[in-house]
Amino acid sequence: MRKGHIAGLVLLAVGMALVPARSSAQISVGVAVHIGPPALPVYEQPVCPGAGYLWTPGYWAYGADGYYWVPGTWVVAPTVGYLWTPGYWGWGGGGYFWHAGYWGPHVGFYGGINYGFGYGGVGFFGGRWNGGVFAYNTAVMHVNTTVIHNTYVDRTVINNVTVNNHVSYNGGTGGIPARPTSAELAAEHEHHIAPTSIQTQHEHTASTNRALLASENHGKPAIAATAKPGEFTGHGVVAARGTTSHTVSPNGVNGHGANAADLHKTDRPATSHTGSTGSNTAHTNTINAAHGNNSANGAPKNQAHSQNKPQMQNKPQVESKPPKEGKPH
Repeated sequence: MRKGHIAGLVLLAVGMALVPARSSAQISVGVAVHIGPPALPVYEQPVCPGAGYLWTPGYWAYGADGYYWVPGTWVVAPTVGYLWTPGYWGWGGGGYFWHAGYWGPHVGFYGGINYGFGYGGVGFFGGRWNGGVFAYNTAVMHVNTTVIHNTYVDRTVINNVTVNNHVSYNGGTGGIPARPTSAELAAEHEHHIAPTSIQTQHEHTASTNRALLASENHGKPAIAATAKPGEFTGHGVVAARGTTSHTVSPNGVNGHGANAADLHKTDRPATSHTGSTGSNTAHTNTINAAHGNNSANGAPKNQAHSQNKPQMQNKPQVESKPPKEGKPH
């Protein structure tokens, strides 16, 4: 009896040793999928709903009926000082596996995927924590600066690079060939927090909406992004470019540019910057140049606003009347 008890304790110890530490690194979850996910849809970013919200990019998840789109959304960080590292699909072991996203003090490896809005493939340039308060880089984030004042403008992350695809997976045939940098590897081994319950509920809600299935929307979901998690209707919903529906964002502005994965030469300003920061040197980042039109001193403005007012038409000139003929004397 005593030997059996000891043997049970040994097996328990071995089992615990095999259990990975809580969110110590980004791990793959689920079963292998033999077909890679669709290309990332192009969509506009809803205006930030309030101070303290951080952007989490949309992504393709996989369920019983195939791939479905989980809309990008604004989420409150679970703790001060933490940033979101997006999940990504990666090839390995004969299939594509999902590497779940996580919260941590630094942004780790997310497959080199260009999710846009500060996530250009390496690192994050959409904002930073300053003294316990998150500050937004309005060069790449859609923020109403008349409401949120913790902002700055850094356009040096805008690179003059042509992106001709919206690949949503790493490795395999046609995938992004990026590999983690030393800084990203270090970030993966920091303390992490798993996606919050609000985030997991957001994904679950997406899984129940058949309109978000890739087989139904053909890669162009009508709900590409939302202002808040789980709010799949209303003015905060933004459709993917190319869909028939179009939703205006909460402040009445038609979103804030397309995600960075859709930058083309014609979309960029005549002069662009090629600078980079941090570990950005290992990969090329392409950030949405359209965001640079915002100013830190005012709310995001619709560029077409000045054309909305009908121009005053010139009043027709009054034809001059012919002079009266003089009366005969």
